Amino acid sequence: MKIKKSGPKSAERLQSLDVLRGFDMLWIVGGGSLIEAWAKETKWGWVQFIADQMEHANWEGFHFEDLIFPLFMFISGVAIPYAISAKTGQGVKRKTLLSKIVRRGLMLVLLGIFYSGVLKNGSPHLRFTSVLGQIGLGYLFAATIILYTKSLKTRIVWLIGILAGIAILQLAVPVPGHGAGLLDREWGMNAWIDRMFLPGRLFGGTFDPEGLLCIVSAITVTLMGSLAGSVLHDKLPATLIKASTLAIGGTILVIIALVLSPVYPIIKSAWTVPFNLLAAGISSILLSLFYFMIDIKGWTQGFLSYIILFFKVIGMNSITIYMAYRIVDFEGISDFFTGWLVAPFGAWVVILGSILLEWLLLYYLYQKKIFLRI
Repeated sequence: MKIKKSGPKSAERLQSLDVLRGFDMLWIVGGGSLIEAWAKETKWGWVQFIADQMEHANWEGFHFEDLIFPLFMFISGVAIPYAISAKTGQGVKRKTLLSKIVRRGLMLVLLGIFYSGVLKNGSPHLRFTSVLGQIGLGYLFAATIILYTKSLKTRIVWLIGILAGIAILQLAVPVPGHGAGLLDREWGMNAWIDRMFLPGRLFGGTFDPEGLLCIVSAITVTLMGSLAGSVLHDKLPATLIKASTLAIGGTILVIIALVLSPVYPIIKSAWTVPFNLLAAGISSILLSLFYFMIDIKGWTQGFLSYIILFFKVIGMNSITIYMAYRIVDFEGISDFFTGWLVAPFGAWVVILGSILLEWLLLYYLYQKKIFLRI
């Protein structure tokens, strides 16, 4: 892990990717809570509908909240071809790149354990799996596949192979004493593998939504992101063809997921294959939209420039704010200054203030060109 005091040259970065990452992170660091607080205060039906989307589906099904984590994994995959091509173009050997990939992946695993509160709760309550750990391992395996394969066909074979393996385990391999095809919290294949082989505390009690089989399954989301990144990183400049390819590919994935869902449910906590396809498909469509608006059309002037800056500042220091949101009581600080406004306006004012404090911190780092790189 290192702190860079100069950002990469703009030509080397996909601006729309930074903006989309910032859009995604906003919901993690307070955006969802703001909508929920606003719905509670206003009682407006359309706001309540949006607020309901800020909660995970109970088990089967799909809400907007279920997209946030896989969208980040997809985005991390999009960046892989850019990073690898830049290094190989400079003559860096694969062995050296693999070492950096492994180090980055394991660093995220360690940060995830730290995020889970190991220093606060101690080892008896240690949870080894985490959101950051899953992102790190997804990146590690997807980047390794991209590093050691050149053919798009080979990469697709890897993708299909992992998806097929997950489907076989979840649908066809029997859990001892309970049979095959169970997709529940207690006796699904994911839960059984976690209880048998995953040490430490399980987040869900009988299973872990970032458990062993979930991690393997989620690699496919990062790998699908890397395939999207390969499309964008083609030597041709930003074109409508690239945006259309992402949109069409994403739509196909969504359709396949919905067709499969009656017999193979969409379950985020188990990272079922239809869930992966649906999440990656929507992510691809969103990337296509952001890419079209920012990199192709260049709609970055006037009022839009402020919106883009808002998200870009968050997106370029996403790990920083994710960790800071866990450690720093931004909402408590906001309440100290804005608590007097709760009575006339509602609790959403405090949450809005905390988001503003987070953004100002990130803007300061952005202005100083300080970016946390792992």
